[in-house]
Amino acid sequence: MALVGKKFPNIAVDAMNEMGDTFKLNVLEEAIKNKKKVILFWYPKDFTFVCPTELHAFQSALGEFEKRNTLVIGASCDTPEVHFAWLNTAKDNGGIEGVTYPLLADSNRNLANMLRILDLSSETYNEETDSYVYEGDNVTFRATFLIDEDGKVFHESVNDMPVGRNVNEYLRLIDAYAHVQKNGEVCPANWEEGKEAMNADRKGVAAYLSSN
Repeated sequence: MALVGKKFPNIAVDAMNEMGDTFKLNVLEEAIKNKKKVILFWYPKDFTFVCPTELHAFQSALGEFEKRNTLVIGASCDTPEVHFAWLNTAKDNGGIEGVTYPLLADSNRNLANMLRILDLSSETYNEETDSYVYEGDNVTFRATFLIDEDGKVFHESVNDMPVGRNVNEYLRLIDAYAHVQKNGEVCPANWEEGKEAMNADRKGVAAYLSSN
């Protein structure tokens, strides 16, 4: 079920920062109490291949997210200890040393289950053990959630494991949503900051299409 237009789940999850501190982090509360937008991006596993490229890409764009009053939070189902080990592994050895934003450690999968982003492709019932057997790694797909200052989700997307994200697209989406918030206009296809938006009525659409 899509979360767009709804409040993000109100749940605290273990998290780790680059200093090695483990703490509870509630994404909904972070957005509301700080009056900031949040980008929460999930990746499958620490110490893998596409994942470090994404974490470094978000780190490189951290200043751009901060300019947009947006917090960056990464997440996987690894434990805090595994996160810390990865944070202390050099970039040229596949690590994420230098990443400064917090990482959720949803090892009990409570939040991932709520969001329905786990790789559980099928289940079968085992009569002998009276239990279900699941196919899949029980780790998350590359799911991304954009959350506004009131804790409402305004974008969600899910990539399959092998497909990395385009960080610039999330900056564009945040710009577009901020424009709507500020000006009340809507943003047409391929809109970017500085381009013309339009009024949400027939005249507005007609005027935009005739000039483009």
